[in-house]
Amino acid sequence: MKKLGLLIITLAGLLPAQEKKPEKLAPYYPTPEIVVEKMLQLGELKRGEKMFDLGSGDGRIVIMAAQKFGANGVGVELDNDLWKQSSEKIRSLGLEKTAQIIQGDVFIQDYSSANVITVYLLPTSNDKMRPVLEKQLKKGTRIVSHDFEFAGWRPEKTVTVEDDGEGRSHTLYLYIR
Repeated sequence: MKKLGLLIITLAGLLPAQEKKPEKLAPYYPTPEIVVEKMLQLGELKRGEKMFDLGSGDGRIVIMAAQKFGANGVGVELDNDLWKQSSEKIRSLGLEKTAQIIQGDVFIQDYSSANVITVYLLPTSNDKMRPVLEKQLKKGTRIVSHDFEFAGWRPEKTVTVEDDGEGRSHTLYLYIR
C-alpha cells in the first residue's frame, strides 16, 4: 500500500500544474475625462515618455496620454471584451504607434521602462501591486492613484477634483519612487 501511495504522489508531480487564473482587481468603472486629464497632469506626463495604466478598462487614459500628451501609452486589461473595445478604439483613432493595450495580468508585466503609472484599483489590489512596483520601477517613476492610496507609501502630493461633471469628487495621489 505504501508503494501505491508513493506511486500516486510521484505521478501527481508529473501532471501539469493547474494554471492560476488571474485575479480581477477592481470592477470596471470608467474614470471621467476631467479626472483622466488631471491624473496625467499630476503625473507630469511629457511627450515621448512611457506610461502604463493598470486595469485600463476602455483605454481612455492610454488614449489621452497618446493624443493629448504625446506619450507612449500602454494599458494592461484582463477583461477580454474591454481589451477588444479599447484596442479597436485605438485602431480607429490611428494611434497604434503610440498607444496599445495588453490583454493580461497586471502582476506579470514588465514596468521597468515606465515614467508614469496610473491606477484605479481597490485598496487591497494596490496592496498586492505595491511589491511588484517597488521591485520593478526605476528611481523617479511617478505613480498616480485614483481615489485609493498605497498603504506604506507617502504621497508627494494629493489633489482633489471637486466635481467630475456627475456631482462626485475624486482624490488623486502622486507617489514618486
